[in-house]
Amino acid sequence: MSIVKIFSDSTSDLPQGWKETYDIGIIPLYVVFEDATYRDGVDITPEEVYRRVAAQGALPKTAAPSPADFMAAFEPVIRSGGDVVYISLSSALSSTYQNALLAAVEFPEGRVHVVDSETLCGGIALLVMKAARAAARGQSAPEIAAMVKECRSQVQTEFVVDTLDYLYMGGRCSGMQNFIGSLLKIRPVLRLIDGAIVPVSKIRGKKEKAIEQMLHHALEHAGTIDKELIIVAHTLAEEDAKYLEKALREQTGSGEIAIIHAGCVIGSHCGPGTVGLMYMH
Repeated sequence: MSIVKIFSDSTSDLPQGWKETYDIGIIPLYVVFEDATYRDGVDITPEEVYRRVAAQGALPKTAAPSPADFMAAFEPVIRSGGDVVYISLSSALSSTYQNALLAAVEFPEGRVHVVDSETLCGGIALLVMKAARAAARGQSAPEIAAMVKECRSQVQTEFVVDTLDYLYMGGRCSGMQNFIGSLLKIRPVLRLIDGAIVPVSKIRGKKEKAIEQMLHHALEHAGTIDKELIIVAHTLAEEDAKYLEKALREQTGSGEIAIIHAGCVIGSHCGPGTVGLMYMH
């Protein structure tokens, strides 16, 4: 049976230890400022992104890997006789998935399997880890791809942003919404629904109230949460992440609750101080 190598892109924000343990391939997206283009997680850090945004008053653009980037990553695996399962950022948010499909058809049929995660960040990481563990057990590429497609609808991804400025600069909320939201200190709780980011509640007041709302929603599913792995993701919000990790550990009995740091692409859309929960049920 062929060895199966699992790939994702940099928006999965996988910790280095997971990538090394399971030999997971990561294909970076691009962060584009006016003067230079950087590979997410390779050439630039989130902290540097935030510094440049603060100094310039404008967000970078982000760009998908090209089909050639995917081909270069997949080719050594195929040449050595292995198969590929690539799990992408939501196709509703990026052309990453489509570019991977264009690359896949350049290889013999059935050797590269491309799956739309329909989520982002830690939501992708949940699916990638399930795929990696299945590959380690010796499951085939078609079996793993089918399993990921079946599981993706079970992934819950919610997050709270600390500032509306990045959503405003990125065109995801109007200037008036940003102005009123800043005056009233409205904190939106955002959820991935059908692959797209949707505000599900707007909490007035301190960020902690919005975090409690997000936690409350997760704990409503405490009896059915997949306890194998729960992920707390954040952008420079370590204390918020630790609070959520402790609360979830005490109230769900999960086997593993991992705190991960969101990278440059996620951070450039949400801004610093964002914290999110990703789990399956």
